[in-house]
Amino acid sequence: MIDATPQQTAEWIRDPVVLRGYRANAGPRIGLDTEFIRERTYWPVLALVQIATSEHILLVDPRVPGIPEALRDWLDDDSILKIMHSAGEDLIALRQACGSLPSPLFDTQTAAALAGKGAGLGYQALVRDITGVELAKGETRTDWLQRPLTPAQHEYAADDVRHLFALHDALDARLQELGRDDWLRQDCALAVELAREHRPERWPHLGVRAAQVLERPAQTRLLRLLRWRDQRAVERDLPRNWVIAPELAIELARIDPVDRTTIANVLARTPQAPQSLAAVIAEALDAPVADEAEMPLVIDDRDRDRRQLQSLQAAVAKRSAELGLPDGVLASRRILQAWQDNGDWPETVSAWRRRELDALLDERHTPTEAADA
Repeated sequence: MIDATPQQTAEWIRDPVVLRGYRANAGPRIGLDTEFIRERTYWPVLALVQIATSEHILLVDPRVPGIPEALRDWLDDDSILKIMHSAGEDLIALRQACGSLPSPLFDTQTAAALAGKGAGLGYQALVRDITGVELAKGETRTDWLQRPLTPAQHEYAADDVRHLFALHDALDARLQELGRDDWLRQDCALAVELAREHRPERWPHLGVRAAQVLERPAQTRLLRLLRWRDQRAVERDLPRNWVIAPELAIELARIDPVDRTTIANVLARTPQAPQSLAAVIAEALDAPVADEAEMPLVIDDRDRDRRQLQSLQAAVAKRSAELGLPDGVLASRRILQAWQDNGDWPETVSAWRRRELDALLDERHTPTEAADA
């Protein structure tokens, strides 16, 4: 256990000139976090940015004109290491508001997993483990867009970055001891690269487990409909389920042949369904997409080659134990299923993981299996 970061006073920043002034003496690293709202929009609405330097904690209001541009200067400065915890959605919020991403990045949740502390550890648990500090939980669900923020919100927001330097010191030392600091650099660089531009999900139907009961033609119609839904959600900045909920999408995909009247009847009896879009939905269901012939099916787990998947899971678990990695860090079940279904690793799998996983596949590919192939 190491000493916690000294208790700095949080400073409220609404002036771009003041924010740029703090950057001049920021030092080689900062702690960074965001608060955002994503209840009624497709994109997260950035409500607050917290920055910790060696001497200050800044609570930055990104809703003020000029502040996003001043924040971009911090994000673009590659001489400053940005320390964040579980940065995934924060990256998207910063990209949308500031047009930039924090790089280089040190994600303490990813670092904790690679250091063997646990997969998906929350910030509070990690702070407790490394510093012994017990953080308050009172403002986990709050309106960060309200102004002024309450003193409790100020304190909670400041705590989210106050201990990041202590986490970085402990985790970086451990990763260097294990020779895994490059693993972390790869994982963090990949996370930033994947967040750099919006990538529509290629096979959105795979996320709808109930679609496993549909035959291929119906799954194909579901794919068409969900691609239309996702595009409309992006264009209108609406939650995807506000456009069409998954249960309704499955019911519409069952309609064969595609018929506008039947679609209109389904929409009419479904609360909050987009009844005025019956013709547009019919067109989406009926219009082929260029790559639908390559579409993988949503497969019932009972229909998978369970012996192959279990064998692969066992091999991954064995290698994870040898490396001292928590379950699911080297490869989750979903990643292994994707390989089983498509014969390739998803783009979210970093280079060091691909090397480890490909080596496992090579070990399992015996001469007998090769001859049978």
